[in-house]
Amino acid sequence: MKPQIFAALLISTVSLSNGFSQNQKTLAERLGYPANAKLLIIHADDMGLSHSTNMAVIKAFEAGGVTSGSVMVPCPWFPEIADYVKQHPGLDAGIHTTLTSEWKFYKWDGVLPSSRIPSLIDTNGYFYDEVAPFAKHARADEVEKELRAQIDRAIAFGIDPTHIDNHMGTILARPDLFETALKLAMEYRLPILIPSQMIKMYAPQFLEKIPPYFAMVDNLQMLNAWPKDNNWPEAYKQMVQNLVPGLNEIIVHLSYDNEEMKAIAIDHPDFGSAWRQNDLNLVLNPEFQKILKDNHIILITWKQIRDLMRREMDTLNSR
Repeated sequence: MKPQIFAALLISTVSLSNGFSQNQKTLAERLGYPANAKLLIIHADDMGLSHSTNMAVIKAFEAGGVTSGSVMVPCPWFPEIADYVKQHPGLDAGIHTTLTSEWKFYKWDGVLPSSRIPSLIDTNGYFYDEVAPFAKHARADEVEKELRAQIDRAIAFGIDPTHIDNHMGTILARPDLFETALKLAMEYRLPILIPSQMIKMYAPQFLEKIPPYFAMVDNLQMLNAWPKDNNWPEAYKQMVQNLVPGLNEIIVHLSYDNEEMKAIAIDHPDFGSAWRQNDLNLVLNPEFQKILKDNHIILITWKQIRDLMRREMDTLNSR
């Protein structure tokens, strides 16, 4: 089992099934939509990464360009975005569980003191910059402590989390780490992004551990290479045309291409400063909204799914 395979699969298109029958109703029906509706979450990753990121994400939320996002609690600019989320309780914000620090000169470690999570910390005192060394050294008990601390800190700062996802696929690098994340999702009653194809391939024993009320993404889309001719609109148009009946998610990474973000992303063109500006321009482009409308896409949030999940959990537990 190779950690890089887990990480690669996370950022590729995956198909996920939902085991909660509810008289064979689809997730769309359970949310109050037509059975074959194409539901879409447009998701802004990396909230809290930088001031540039925060301003771009806020602009996108206020313009209706994204419907959901997730915060990186260990990052220096987390308090700023947490304050904004607290002041806007209707905003859909989850936890972008973070266990790596990939930038060249802009680094962070855990929410917990390094002495409590030594297996997660490199020789320079930061999180590892890649998934492979993290997966080699990380202890599952320390991962659980750190992720719990991240969730608890977000809540303490006034965020009402709507879901859990993950930065760079670290929780999918080993089966025991996935099980740890799933345990926390169930404990906090939060949906979690789970690529079931990966689990079936590498850890099928976990399928029975996934509760039946977890609503699963049928189609996950994310730009993971520079598009041909740098044509962002065409790349995302193709993503939208590939959406399927059921639950879809398109992940975007937003920032302004300014001096702050250029310094953070130095020597890192993929998901770097210009890339993130292009993503921002895309979600703010009225033509993109027209493409969504022309393809009969219904925009939803993780909060809708979380609230449905909790109702179904309560129903099952009351039997």
